[in-house]
Amino acid sequence: MSATGATRDLPGIYHKAGSLSSERRWALWTAYISLIFAAIIFLAPPVYMFITSLKTSAEVANLQGNPWLVRNPTLENYTAILTNPTFLTFFWNSAKITVMVVLITMVISTLAAFALARMRFWGSQALATGVFLTYLIPETLLFIPLYQIVGGLGLLNSSWGLVVVYPTLTVPFCTWIMIGYFASIPKELDEAALIDGASWSQMLLKIFIPVAMPGIIAATIFAFTVSWAAFVYPTAFVTTPDEMPLTIGVVSQLVRADTFAWGQIMAGALLAALPPVIVYAFLMDYYIAGLTAGATKG
Repeated sequence: MSATGATRDLPGIYHKAGSLSSERRWALWTAYISLIFAAIIFLAPPVYMFITSLKTSAEVANLQGNPWLVRNPTLENYTAILTNPTFLTFFWNSAKITVMVVLITMVISTLAAFALARMRFWGSQALATGVFLTYLIPETLLFIPLYQIVGGLGLLNSSWGLVVVYPTLTVPFCTWIMIGYFASIPKELDEAALIDGASWSQMLLKIFIPVAMPGIIAATIFAFTVSWAAFVYPTAFVTTPDEMPLTIGVVSQLVRADTFAWGQIMAGALLAALPPVIVYAFLMDYYIAGLTAGATKG
């Protein structure tokens, strides 16, 4: 091409570059506006809860003025909650249930995922899909038969009944996540380990668990969140305050007939939500990586 022809093409090149730059600018503006709109929607409830938790009962009951403003901020709601032995009992019950469920879930899910991903047998693929499909069944359809099962075991009105029930929510999804991670590990590692005389348990402990640690962390975070925040099952299975977790204890004990202690309810709800927020704040990258890899490799 001659120099004259090349010079003639420059305006077209500049026009395309300018068009791409304009499209990119509009795309960025659209993304920012969407993110800001979503942030406002999702942050408005917790911000309003925090504002309400700083108000006295009289200020909450006063309908005059802007409800988003605090005239006389106070921490008495948090003090009342944190010094209430009943609230501490709720917290201990939630912690106990969550730790036990996470341990049970991770043991069952890890072994099941390893078997379904690496120990190929007849029907393993269909079974793996079935495990995930069970997670899609709404818990509102399951709590009635589970109520009969828990009652038959004599665990109604006990936090240990929730330890038995919660894995039905956590095990299927956690197993699915780890199946994707275990299936992505090269088969050459299996063959090399078997040639060297390693057993299946040694392969799991020394090869698969270390390599699949992001997926295991993601599954652990999911099990923790579900166990800590569950509401339907404890509402159906537990009615005694001494056995209630935080999710239902705060509401049930701070609502008397038609009297709502809104300040303490909001303070208790924020304190109950704090552990999952802390976990996600420090482990969000692992959780996203685990969910992404489990979904794409599974």
